[in-house]
Amino acid sequence: MENSRFRQRKLPAKVGMRGPLQVEGDPSHLFEDTSGNMDASGSGYEGGASFSLTRQGFLNDPMVSNLAMAYGSSLASQGKNIVDQNIDRFIPVSKLKYYFAVDTIYVGKKLGLLIFPYMHQNWEVRYQQDSPVAPRVEVNAPDLYIPAMAFITYLLVAGFALGTQSRFSPEVLGMQASSALIWLVIEVLAILLSLYLVTVNTDLTTIDLVAFAGYKYVGMITGVMAGLIFGRTGYYVALGWCCISIVVFMIRTLRLKILSEAAAEGVLVRGTRNQLRMYLTMAIAAVQPIFMYWLTFHLVR
Repeated sequence: MENSRFRQRKLPAKVGMRGPLQVEGDPSHLFEDTSGNMDASGSGYEGGASFSLTRQGFLNDPMVSNLAMAYGSSLASQGKNIVDQNIDRFIPVSKLKYYFAVDTIYVGKKLGLLIFPYMHQNWEVRYQQDSPVAPRVEVNAPDLYIPAMAFITYLLVAGFALGTQSRFSPEVLGMQASSALIWLVIEVLAILLSLYLVTVNTDLTTIDLVAFAGYKYVGMITGVMAGLIFGRTGYYVALGWCCISIVVFMIRTLRLKILSEAAAEGVLVRGTRNQLRMYLTMAIAAVQPIFMYWLTFHLVR
């Protein structure tokens, strides 16, 4: 009896134990069918691929490319206009183009006029529609090409002269360039202040004054080159000639600019104000030889 009860009691336990074993050993539970998920993921991949192909086709569309190019061009033009407007506030690029409108014939004539101004008769600048003509067609017009090139050439000649005397160094050449540039700025500012104090109404601009003040570098180069070739005697002769030439050039050029108000009003050049204008013109011309000698005498020994 006791064994039969034990069997009856153990039988459910065996059945219960067999139940979990059958569940764990069931292949349907150990290896789950994921073919449905694979189909779902495969369909998603195909959708992503089709979207990528659609995007590439959209980008390769000629109409879209043309619209993008047109939009980019419009943005570039707008940016260029903004930059040009902001630059013109500080640097008058449009005006600077006028001062660099030169050619080889003009440069040759201008250099000859700076060295031999004595035979030149007509010093007036021609105008066209209330604006001066370009320097390449008017030798009397101021330009910035010759002053800029003369300044650079002066530094090269100065470096060569210092090298022949075993005194060359980058620091010395830098000091030479800084000194020449600082004296040029001081000269232009002094002229502007003098014109303001004398109350002269003239069409001279700051760029014109820079151009006229920069013409003296041509005579400075000539003097230093003559000194390198012929010694100090050649330096003094060439520099003296160039100093007289630049004085004549400045007086004949600036008197038409500074005395233009009196000429326009038909007033004779007399009286206190007109005398001050004449003295100012002569002072501007007379200071040129001083700068020419001060910036070159130490280069020739």
